[in-house]
Amino acid sequence: MSTIKEVCQLAGVSTATVSRTLKNPNMVNVKTRERIFAAIEKAGYRPNVMASSVKTGKSNSLVVLVPNLSNPFFLRIIQGIEKAAQENGYSVLLGDTQGEPHREHEYAGMVLSNRADGLIHLDHSFPFSDNDALLAEKVPMVSVCERIVSDKQYPVIELDNYSACRALAKHLTSYGHKRFGIIAGQNESQIFRDRLGGIKSVLNEEGIDFDDSMVVGNEYSYESGSAGAKALLAGKVRPTAIFCFNDDIAIGAIHEIKKHGLKVPDDISVVGFDNIKVSAYMDPPLTTIDQPAYEMGRKAVEVVLQQIRKKPLTRNREIVQFRIIERASSGAVSS
Repeated sequence: MSTIKEVCQLAGVSTATVSRTLKNPNMVNVKTRERIFAAIEKAGYRPNVMASSVKTGKSNSLVVLVPNLSNPFFLRIIQGIEKAAQENGYSVLLGDTQGEPHREHEYAGMVLSNRADGLIHLDHSFPFSDNDALLAEKVPMVSVCERIVSDKQYPVIELDNYSACRALAKHLTSYGHKRFGIIAGQNESQIFRDRLGGIKSVLNEEGIDFDDSMVVGNEYSYESGSAGAKALLAGKVRPTAIFCFNDDIAIGAIHEIKKHGLKVPDDISVVGFDNIKVSAYMDPPLTTIDQPAYEMGRKAVEVVLQQIRKKPLTRNREIVQFRIIERASSGAVSS
């Protein structure tokens, strides 16, 4: 096996420079960094991560808890996390929790056992078990999209969901819609409350009645969208527009609407949320809210590394910008 000294000889630098390149690449001149990486590859050098971890007390790893790894929106966030982590000399450990508490506890516990230095959570649940709650207070942790439900206020990277859904609601009411359906995601989360609140505020301003029968669904999935649309279409009054709390839900809803022999948007307008890649290629292309998922992932790494490096945070809440993407799935109420 090659050693770090061989890398130093090939690159013409000191061991300290090689070590710094491996741990904090951004602190090293670009040309020097490229020369060192080329030397590492030529020498076939592999750092002894375990020995370094014992010596420094750091694993140079981040654990990311994902409630559903098949969700394309989460995958874009993870891409941003991976890129930013690599740039800072960190590796990423993914935990697909499926929203199950025992899986969250297991993956989150990696930080407490020094197998990871910090945690990025893509859900609203507090990921540690009750037995670990006190130890968890000192864990470098940030949530993305959702605010962690806890007595302690953990940093969060999120969208202004209230304003985003106000924009969607105004978009639909501008087309004359007054009969709405809503297919929601997890209705116990802050996202649910913010998005529903944004919609209701616009309906109230427009003098449009709202009742709880307008809201169905409790899962971010195609199946939930299909079942939700079926339930709304079976109601006493058919909606002319449906809000879907993510694009997966909207895909399922449009599928179900077509099964009933109805057209989108001629009979029913449908809007989504997240702007996943396939939303532009649907039939019809989906009107939706664009979230800067990749940038949210990068920002999450910045925030958790600040905590790991004991640097004070300027604020606990980072709000990213949204855009409404108007496509062919929404239009005027048919006469």
